[in-house]
Amino acid sequence: MKRFRVGLVLLLTLCLTATVLLGSAIAAPKKIRVGVSIPTADHGWTGGIVWWAKKAISDWQAKDKDVTFFLVTADSAQQQVGQVEDLMVKGIDALVILAHDSAPLTPVVEKASKKGIFIVSVDRGLTKPVENIYVAGDNPGLGRVAGEWMAKELKGKGKIVVLEGIPCVINTERVEAFKAVMKEYPGIEILDSQPAYWSTQKGLEIMENYLQKYKEIDGVWAQDDDVLKGVLQAYKESGRKDIKLFLGGAGSKDIIKMIIDGDPLVRADVTYPPSMIATGVSMAVMALRDQKLNGFYQNKLPSKVILSAELVTRENAKDYYTPESVF
Repeated sequence: MKRFRVGLVLLLTLCLTATVLLGSAIAAPKKIRVGVSIPTADHGWTGGIVWWAKKAISDWQAKDKDVTFFLVTADSAQQQVGQVEDLMVKGIDALVILAHDSAPLTPVVEKASKKGIFIVSVDRGLTKPVENIYVAGDNPGLGRVAGEWMAKELKGKGKIVVLEGIPCVINTERVEAFKAVMKEYPGIEILDSQPAYWSTQKGLEIMENYLQKYKEIDGVWAQDDDVLKGVLQAYKESGRKDIKLFLGGAGSKDIIKMIIDGDPLVRADVTYPPSMIATGVSMAVMALRDQKLNGFYQNKLPSKVILSAELVTRENAKDYYTPESVF
């Protein structure tokens, strides 16, 4: 009888140990590997992309020790293709990518997708719908909100000049939406519209030409805050005082600070936040963890996340001000 009791206790102990070990195995989160591929910080906005990517990675590492990140930046599309190939060799489970150029990156991202890697594409998109989730700003919305604010500030009358971004799909969406608004205001004339390649230097050069060419300008839409900085420099150096307002876009901390400080010429901005890359990183981790958005009733995360283009004025500018960011 005593031997039976000892055997029973031993059996129960073994069963309990097995249950605990099995429960621990079930409860233990799986280790996941996430690759993040983005362009090098070649201007302010992409500098913001790099900063926000690093912030998101740091935030996730602080709360989930079982996620390993690989962050790479590329000077060219060709370099980025090679980096994505290297990330696949590392055995990543998800790829978060902001394509340097859509066309040359699509084949390698498609290859990753076919290998079962979860794809989150941010901003510029791909030429094929190979991603699982797409995260971007509202490009038509940026043009529309900018146009509506300028038309209101000018009271439906005036002469304006436009400095566009890089000739590409998202630039076309912005400009066409802006011009569609202006068509509703026959009293507003668009004197000129040229690509400034989202460059401060190009903004300076084009604005110098505009100031020489047009003796009367009431407003300037620079589309991008980096361009706007060059525009403002050209206007200051010209000594002219006729322009009533300047409007950029993206929500850089320097321009937001000007709004907060009550600059009479820069009274608003329109968001196109580089923090979207951080959202993309979160979407990748949450998808691999089978998590869903708070209050979202579907089992899967949304396949497309479009961040609204929001008007920033002095009344709400502090809500959009991130002084520690590089952009």
